[in-house]
Amino acid sequence: MTQDSDPPASGEALPADSKLTTTKQRWAREGKFLTGRVARPESDRLPPGQHLVRDWPVLDLGLQPRIPLDHWRLDVTGEVEQPVSWDWAAFRAQKQTSEVTDIHCVTTWSRYDNRWEGVATRDLLDIVMPKAGATHVVLHSHDGYTTNLALEDFAAEDALVVHSWEGEPLTVEHGGPVRLVVPHLYFWKSAKWLKQIEFRTADQRGFWEERGYHNHADPWLEERYSDDE
Repeated sequence: MTQDSDPPASGEALPADSKLTTTKQRWAREGKFLTGRVARPESDRLPPGQHLVRDWPVLDLGLQPRIPLDHWRLDVTGEVEQPVSWDWAAFRAQKQTSEVTDIHCVTTWSRYDNRWEGVATRDLLDIVMPKAGATHVVLHSHDGYTTNLALEDFAAEDALVVHSWEGEPLTVEHGGPVRLVVPHLYFWKSAKWLKQIEFRTADQRGFWEERGYHNHADPWLEERYSDDE
């Protein structure tokens, strides 16, 4: 684990052979947690194969980078008309939105009614104006993690770039100072320790997507692993 005063360098490689990584790759090969249910009943708030928890479990790949706010920056790059590079003051000066949404983790736990505050992705899109050819977004984190989203998933009406949870600043172990939250997908798509949002004209799979996990990740369709595609 990194020390408070020594965050990972930009682009540092993740521990791809960590115990968690190895275990989750085995789950993908074995199809662990799959129930076989594919329908999403309109009244069913809990996706198939999930169970409710009251706490918020912490899962990471062994790195929890601590980024001082006076060194933090979010870059929005790629296929956009107006790229931005926000420091903390500029990010907080943007229109702020609150949402209450659920978390669904691929490791089968779900947590209801999480209160978030941050910048709505739709407001961010209005600022940067994706070019006509932009179809996907790749999220880059301070620990070297990446994950990919179709533009329409990134633009979901309740998706946020968040800095607060339950009225308090987002803690380091949960991805603070800033992470993405896309509630309608499994939570590995909601990248922690966010530093860059890259708009692309083609898809590019991220860390877990290259290691056996589904490219889309809809919890109600149990899109856990790539064999389901």
